[in-house]
Amino acid sequence: MTRASAPVEWLNYHHLFYFWMVVREGSITAAASALRLSQPTVSAQLRTLEDALGEKLFDRAGRRLELTELGKLAYRYADEIFTLGQELTRVIAGREEHRTERLVIGVSDLVPKLVLYRLIAPALAMDRPPRITCREDKTERLLAELAVHDLDLVLAETPIAGQASVRAFNHPLGESDVSFFATRALAERLRPGFPGSLDGAPLLAPTSNTLLRRSLERWFAKVQVRPRLVADFEDSALLKSFGAEGAGVFPGPTAISREICETYRVQEIGSTHEVVERFYAISVERRIKHPAVRVISENAQRLLFGHPRARG
Repeated sequence: MTRASAPVEWLNYHHLFYFWMVVREGSITAAASALRLSQPTVSAQLRTLEDALGEKLFDRAGRRLELTELGKLAYRYADEIFTLGQELTRVIAGREEHRTERLVIGVSDLVPKLVLYRLIAPALAMDRPPRITCREDKTERLLAELAVHDLDLVLAETPIAGQASVRAFNHPLGESDVSFFATRALAERLRPGFPGSLDGAPLLAPTSNTLLRRSLERWFAKVQVRPRLVADFEDSALLKSFGAEGAGVFPGPTAISREICETYRVQEIGSTHEVVERFYAISVERRIKHPAVRVISENAQRLLFGHPRARG
């Protein structure tokens, strides 16, 4: 006679729902108000959930609550559970005819946000568009999530190396020349004599661990200019925001030059064919099967890199 297995410990979904609401609303107070419950009641439910899981879901940062690593993981699952639950009620009520497919994309924080929108936009225009979730992080951490199938796709500025521990495949999306941008006054001063005019100019650059930074430094050496590095950034949007405030010159893909100028109210100084930004879709599939991922891959070259000054 075989020994009976231990009973499954079922998760209390009421407690998980309160946790989900706290994260969505931004605080216990706001969640309690939305749930029409008292704040102590919601706090007690959170503690009970933490006790059941055996770890803390939140850390206190002053008066704010910040998710722990377990909290981030729990929220991703909770969000899928309760979003699907809401979708089920709409389908039963006849307001939706089918289940919406999900597409979870990991986004490297070094990929320009304007590029990301252009890449993802074709998926939003599908006859049956997926519900898209974007998670921004360091490429290494995103690849780890891809390996355990928490992500469908990673969009990055570098390909996964052959010696990487994660088994995944690179799908090149295209490449673009690099332009330099600045506020109107600075751009008008530096445009004549470009690229020599960059010598001594204030520069905002990506961090030294990036391919773009290394390519820029090689090109500066080749054209014999030494810009004055003001600051370097891990986040491409933050870099451009500093540039928009006049802190210095910054690089960006020529393929989205117009969008950069319009969004950040800056002007293009000049561009070079000798420095390029490349973009990749990374998946665990050698041949892409997810329909939305296939649409993104197939349309990237035409919609993003079809710019007359872009290469690829």
